[in-house]
Amino acid sequence: MPVGLFRVCLLVITAIVNHPLLFPKENGTIPENTEEIIQKMKEREQSLRLEQLRLEQEIADQEATQKALEKAAVVVEESKEQKVRWDMWTALSMVIFLLIELWRQDFQEGNWQDTGGEEDDMAVLGKAFKGVALPDKAVLASFYEKRILGTTADMARMREMVEGFADDLLEALRSVCNRDADMEVEDCMGVGSMYENWRVRKPFVCDLIVPFAPPEPYCFCCQTWCSGDSFPPDEQGYGTIKVCRADEDVTGCICDKTKLGEDMLCLLHSQVSSTRPSSEMEDLLCFKNTQYLDADQVMKWFQIAVTKAWNRISHKYEFDLSFSLLDSPGALKIKFKSGKSIAFNLTPVVQYENSDVYFISHFPRSSLGADIPSSTHWFLTFAVYERRFIQLVSKTMPANACHVSCLQILSFLHGKQCSLTGPSGLTNYHLKTVLLHLLQARPSQDWAPEKLEARLQDMLKFLEKCLHEKKLYHFFIGNGKVPAELGFPIIFQRAEPLNLFRPFVLRRDIYRKMVDTFHEMLRNMSALINEYTVHIPLAHTNGIRKE
Repeated sequence: MPVGLFRVCLLVITAIVNHPLLFPKENGTIPENTEEIIQKMKEREQSLRLEQLRLEQEIADQEATQKALEKAAVVVEESKEQKVRWDMWTALSMVIFLLIELWRQDFQEGNWQDTGGEEDDMAVLGKAFKGVALPDKAVLASFYEKRILGTTADMARMREMVEGFADDLLEALRSVCNRDADMEVEDCMGVGSMYENWRVRKPFVCDLIVPFAPPEPYCFCCQTWCSGDSFPPDEQGYGTIKVCRADEDVTGCICDKTKLGEDMLCLLHSQVSSTRPSSEMEDLLCFKNTQYLDADQVMKWFQIAVTKAWNRISHKYEFDLSFSLLDSPGALKIKFKSGKSIAFNLTPVVQYENSDVYFISHFPRSSLGADIPSSTHWFLTFAVYERRFIQLVSKTMPANACHVSCLQILSFLHGKQCSLTGPSGLTNYHLKTVLLHLLQARPSQDWAPEKLEARLQDMLKFLEKCLHEKKLYHFFIGNGKVPAELGFPIIFQRAEPLNLFRPFVLRRDIYRKMVDTFHEMLRNMSALINEYTVHIPLAHTNGIRKE
């Protein structure tokens, strides 16, 4: 605005200075055309006034625009501050609401826990279950003798028959495979409840694992979640298997990690060995366009190979062999002409280095591998070490120790409860893990046969505590107290403990179902046991017989 006023004043001063009356001509006479000059001056004055009005209007418009811009900027800034404040309050309110909701649900789920008071620990298993007592020793002894021992007497004969047939089948499989191109199959091994003598529910199913290796000159390079590389939390317990050449150093050379120029070659690896056709890797059962072993491809290859092997030896046997379950690729069933059948699982695995830890391609009849991240991720199984640990501690226990009896009874009760209320997230492997922890925590003499009732209650208390805390740690992973006699790999002992209940933390519906099933099992325990118990004389206090 000051600039505009200056321009107006300058025009007025110029007009005055140039006025003819102010500086007349030298003769001092007024020209004859005075009226004409006056008229021109009026017109000039009028034009100057119009120019002044135009300039003032422009200045006013500029000031109005500037004020509007400043006002708009202030409004925008205030709206931003208000929005930020609103977002902060909204986020804070949501956090408070979620915390209240989580606390409410946890309180409802955990209000049955015993919070204090001196109660009879031998008869009560939680605040909400006062009066729920375990049967006495005599009833448990009769139940075990009538129900458990009576149904497991023919397990050894079945194991022997299945193992003999599996060995014959695998030998035929080796003969039909191309040894220069197909995977090399090793001898099978029995794992699980049938080989640890605690399976009680029919039908009896033998679980056999079959290690295999790639043909020469290839080898498997295994990588686990605890080997140093970062794995997401949902991939803990898994690993990957890379198919490499035996003469390839997968860790020492950087040519596979760095893009070399077109005119540069690695002095350790030739171009032929570093670039492999995609079809060659697919023939080695790798995932498309990768070097990582594909579990789905392995199971397809194994099914085809087993079918060819059976066609070669089927004339030797008087029964039929078929795949029994579509969702379990390794599930096989032997069907006799009499109508009887025997089921067993034959699952290919990959050995981890020189240990008895194996990468397993598929979990039969189990939810452990239900949410595998991808077909190139393999779950690690420690079943061989679990079997060895049970055998090791059994050597130091009293005769007819009750540790296997506890697991058999609890497994039977859980199975009967699931048949009544439907399956839950709780599995027999969880029950077995509870037993393994207690075997390490308690001395050998505490597992005498007459202490069956106390040890069974210990298992229920331990499981109740794990369900309440949503934490049941894997027995071997992160356990630095594993006996040295087992030769367990140190890398897994130094790893972070693996919580087997972690999948249920976010899946509250499954967790709720699991807790409800456990509670119902406690309530129905006496009825389930009495259903399979005969009348017992009062003087009958003998211990429990075992195989």
